[in-house]
Parts: sequence; structure tokens; C-alpha cells
Amino acid sequence: MYHGTSNMSKHLSRRGFLASSAAAASLSSRIRAAGKAIPVGLELYSVRDELTKDLMGTVRAVGKMGYQVVEFYSPYYDWTPEYAKEVRKLLDDLGVRCPSTHNGTKSFTPEGIQKAIDLNQILGAKYIVMASPGRITGMDSWKGVADQLTRASERLKPLGMAAGYHNHKPEFVAVEGKRPIDILAAGTPREVMLQLDVGTCVDAAADPVAYIQANPGRIRSIHCKDFAAGEGKGYKVLFGEGDAPWTKIFAAAESVGGVEYYLIEQEGSRYGSIETAERCLAAWKKMRS
Repeated sequence: MYHGTSNMSKHLSRRGFLASSAAAASLSSRIRAAGKAIPVGLELYSVRDELTKDLMGTVRAVGKMGYQVVEFYSPYYDWTPEYAKEVRKLLDDLGVRCPSTHNGTKSFTPEGIQKAIDLNQILGAKYIVMASPGRITGMDSWKGVADQLTRASERLKPLGMAAGYHNHKPEFVAVEGKRPIDILAAGTPREVMLQLDVGTCVDAAADPVAYIQANPGRIRSIHCKDFAAGEGKGYKVLFGEGDAPWTKIFAAAESVGGVEYYLIEQEGSRYGSIETAERCLAAWKKMRS
């Protein structure tokens, strides 16, 4: 009887192991399949020099590389509606989307938010992302940023749009015993997207995977910028060459983070910016194949 129970336990253990292995393989397969459907784009700050000289030509070049989405950064706010319509036509012709824009604090003021709404609606963007909160001096200031994002969210929600926040390194460095990024996450509604800049998170010695897991459904966009410690490295390493644990990041983003699109971002490298964008996309395709 004792031996029979032992054999049965072993059988059940083996069956449980096989079932859990199959479940894990199924999850991994679903994540890979989902990942293939999630578009990859370019944060156009990566090609800012070319963009300043020839915006239309640069966007056309980015689209022809194979990038599926783009994100314009703060100078777009000075466009006229007519120019924004020209840019939108180019995007449509290229089959490229603009799901979000990067913004300064002016886009989140009572006086400035309507212009941001108008331009983003023309571009077809859903997310108006705060890329810089301005000068911040302490925890109360970060709570003020959270309040500003919340007010913007209330204004945008009826329009089918949403506010977002893009982190830099300081948000992952504790202030008065608490990280600003956690203050922002706790002080804003779930509708506010937390756009994760991976490189600056890693630079702050924070864990991007833990951060994604702590904020399920809110990491709807990720800036795929790498970082490597060491002389002459930093943010200048290409995507995939740094210290970021990309495989784990993708798994977390696609299983719990709610990621809708990825954006490669580069702050400079040993190559020209156009070649850098091409090399980063090639590395992306190799990593995701």
C-alpha cells in the first residue's frame, strides 16, 4: 500500500510537471505571437538633426526602413493645424501611425491643452505624453505633477484619448524615501499611461521588469533605449548591446504590462543617426524573430 501510494504520487508529480511545462510553453508561445503583432516604431528624437533640416524627408526615410509607428517630440506643438494635416497625409501614405507625442508641461496647462488635443487628433494620436515635468524640488512637487496628469486625464478621457508620463532617471531615484515614479503611479488614475524609458531606468539601477509587474496594464508604451555602464558607453550603445534584460522586459510587457507599441530611442551612437536607426531596427528584428 505504501509503495502504491508512492508510485501514484510520482505519477501525479510527473503529470503535474508535464502539465505545468505545457502551460509554460503555451504562455511563451502566446507571448511570442502577441509580440509579433505589437508594432515597433521610432521616437523621432533619435533622428532630431535630420528632422530639423527636413521633417518630411526624414519621416519618409524612417517609414521606408520598416518602422510602423513614430512619436513626434515637443517641437511639434508649434505646428499649425494645416502643417499637422500635411504630416498626417504623409504618415497615411507611408502606412505609419503616430499613437503618441512627447510634450512639455505647456500641453498640460488649462491654456495649452486644447492646442495639444487639436494637433494630436489631426495626427491620430491617442496619448499626449508628458516628457518633462519641469523643475521639481521635492515630494510635494511630484504630487503636483500627478495632480496635473490627473486633470489632463479627466479632460482627455471623453475624447477617447489619454495622458501619459515618460520617465527619466530621476523618477527612479528616491526622494524623501520614496521614488517619484511610484508617487506618480499611485497618484494618477489607471487611464494615465506610464511610458517606460528602459535605459534611464537601468541607469538608475532600478529593475524594469519589477516596475512593469507592479503596474499591470499601465505600461502601454515602452521606449527601447539601452544603457551600459562603462567609459564611453552609457546611452550610446545600440539597442541590444547594453545591460537591459530585453527578453524578460518583453515577456513582462506582453503578459501583464499591457504594451500596445514599442518605440526604439537612441540618444546618439558611434554611427550617424539614420544608420543608427537602421541598425537598431535590424537588431530588433533579429531579437524578436
